[in-house]
Amino acid sequence: MKSAILAGGAATRFDGKPKGLEKVGGERILDRLIRSVQVASGSAPLLVANDDRAATWAEGLTVKKDLMPGCGALGGIYTALAESTEPVLIVAWDMPFIPGELLELLIKNAGEYDVYLPESLGPRGVEPLCGVYGPGATNPLLAALVDEDFRTDSFHDKVRVGSLPLDDVKRFGDPETIFFNVNSPSELEQAEELWRNKHA
Repeated sequence: MKSAILAGGAATRFDGKPKGLEKVGGERILDRLIRSVQVASGSAPLLVANDDRAATWAEGLTVKKDLMPGCGALGGIYTALAESTEPVLIVAWDMPFIPGELLELLIKNAGEYDVYLPESLGPRGVEPLCGVYGPGATNPLLAALVDEDFRTDSFHDKVRVGSLPLDDVKRFGDPETIFFNVNSPSELEQAEELWRNKHA
């Protein structure tokens, strides 16, 4: 399956530094995700990034800038989908603890759904930046962008949405840790502490 890592944010809470290049447990978050995605999909992911330096971040990755800049994560998802006529495994680049085995299960169970996401303990009940998006989602997603509705679930009522039950997610660990995302220096410190506790 094709895959993509979304790295399009401006990282304003990191003083503009690319947050996926920060290290957790001595390894860059980006490198952790590349490994997990490759385990699951069997191929190198597309890197969706607007930073002009992105081509230097990792060897062997194709880099694509947002087709519709300024649309947040939804714009990144659209860019990844527009590059493919097949389903795409999509992961945001600020989640250091996503296991490849969870991504494999998402791919296995996605079936004919246009959007297939893992259930989470977050406010939406699912994690929209870790899932499989099919080609049937492309046009409804584009319509949401045109309407300037940038919520990641803004188009879900127009497509077939499925979810991996929370009990299945918990097979791989605490969902709050699995989907922990690093958006600030303090959260990077939290991630490091989570990593140390896991490997104590």
